[in-house]
Amino acid sequence: MQDITISTLLDMTAGLASGHNDQDRFNKLLDAIRKVIQCDCIALLGAQQDTLLPLAIQGMTRDTLGRRFKVSDHPRFEQICQASGVVRFDADSPLPDPFDGLLLDYDGELPMHACMGLPLIYADQLLGILTFDSLTPNVFDSIPDRSLEALSAIVASHLKVALTVSKLEQQAKQTQQRLEELNQEVWERDGGKIIGSSRAMQALKQDIAVVAPSDFTILIHGETGVGKELVARSLHHQSRRRQQPLIYVNCAAIAESLIESELFGHVKGAFTGADKSRLGKFALADGGTLFLDEIGELSLTAQSKLLRALQNQEIQPVGQDNVQSIDVRVLAATNRDLKHEVEQGRFRADLYHRLTVYPLNVPPLRERDEDVVLLAGYFLEQARKKLAITQLKFTRDALIQLPRYDWPGNVRELEHVINRAALKAKAKPQQAATVSVSALDLALEQNDVMPTTPAVSDTVAPAVVRIKDLRQATEQFQAQMIIETLQRANYNWAGAARELNLDRANLVRLAKRLGIQVTKEHKIERSS
Repeated sequence: MQDITISTLLDMTAGLASGHNDQDRFNKLLDAIRKVIQCDCIALLGAQQDTLLPLAIQGMTRDTLGRRFKVSDHPRFEQICQASGVVRFDADSPLPDPFDGLLLDYDGELPMHACMGLPLIYADQLLGILTFDSLTPNVFDSIPDRSLEALSAIVASHLKVALTVSKLEQQAKQTQQRLEELNQEVWERDGGKIIGSSRAMQALKQDIAVVAPSDFTILIHGETGVGKELVARSLHHQSRRRQQPLIYVNCAAIAESLIESELFGHVKGAFTGADKSRLGKFALADGGTLFLDEIGELSLTAQSKLLRALQNQEIQPVGQDNVQSIDVRVLAATNRDLKHEVEQGRFRADLYHRLTVYPLNVPPLRERDEDVVLLAGYFLEQARKKLAITQLKFTRDALIQLPRYDWPGNVRELEHVINRAALKAKAKPQQAATVSVSALDLALEQNDVMPTTPAVSDTVAPAVVRIKDLRQATEQFQAQMIIETLQRANYNWAGAARELNLDRANLVRLAKRLGIQVTKEHKIERSS
């Protein structure tokens, strides 16, 4: 046996560090050992309860790796496992060799040969064994026990490190897989795809498809309840970061004194109450996406700290001197007009421009009448599942009423209305197996007082209806003005739109919502 030189130790360590997988690492370890001990075959076996599993072999047939050796069935292995040091077997030992018939380029039973084994013990725990075989009898007898014991300790340490690395890699892989499954589960549970076929939603979906694969910072603007969070999730799901976390932060819910710690984290003792170190949202989102909802609510001080993180992709936890590099894509959302906020000095201009690399505007529900019934159907199905109803549907009057309401609370209001209506419908005595949600269950006030008016020509004024509130009065005024303008424009929508200073498509949508239509006979009808 050659001495265990620095070069040999370096070979072992380099093999451990450069291996791409366990098999690669263990083979490089055996390569380094064979430079010290000459043999015809060598095997590294790991201990798993009462069984030895081949981790790496050299000089034996490949099928050996697939074998499992129960220790009690192999006396030689049993002796090695129970020993505290090197075990040599006489050339004429009657004990059967577990590797008999498995040596490469040698058929038949093994002749007299040299056999030796080393138990690999780390912290009083048997990790495995290392075996050597040579067709030259007694070749291992001259190797000092002290050298072999040193080799055993070195290999055991390397094996412990390799197994630990393998375990950590497996845990990381499992964690990553769980994260991907959770991301997918949340995506599917919450509906995933954005519902809507209106022109405005088609344009939004197209914008999302264009910008999602990039790493651009995006500002999502829209009224309360339009679905800005769903847009953010769609952007993340269609990005290259979809397998990484999407971290949500409600900027409006964080106290000014805690915003820095919440976003960037802190170290233990950084301030009163910091009894342990804590990662911030940026660190948690590293490699993924950070969604900053209600970003317009941040103070100017917090905005300046956020700007630095966006510009340099660096964060500095509270109480820590060093900065940390991060890889985070930021999506922000607000219902405020940030451009106006900048003009009023309430929002930093440089942060505004940093956020609006690719702005997205989510249209309010009143501008996408065609989508109301689609969304209502989706929410009705969700309500059916929650309430354990076999069959749930809308009545015809409910379907007529839904698109005529303004929906000031947007999609969120629609969802709540449908849930309440479904609950009311379920509570009623049902004659049939199908539960029906009626217009009365929806309880949309403005439609409860809009009677059908007769068809009117250019000589007939619109019918007067009883007014209950400001919204109904406004709609009544809008309807009358549209009808009069259409009459003056000879029932031409484009001409009427120009006179009212409106886009033609918007005028048509408004008229539809108000129940106004022009017949082929050039009569204007307004239905309930």
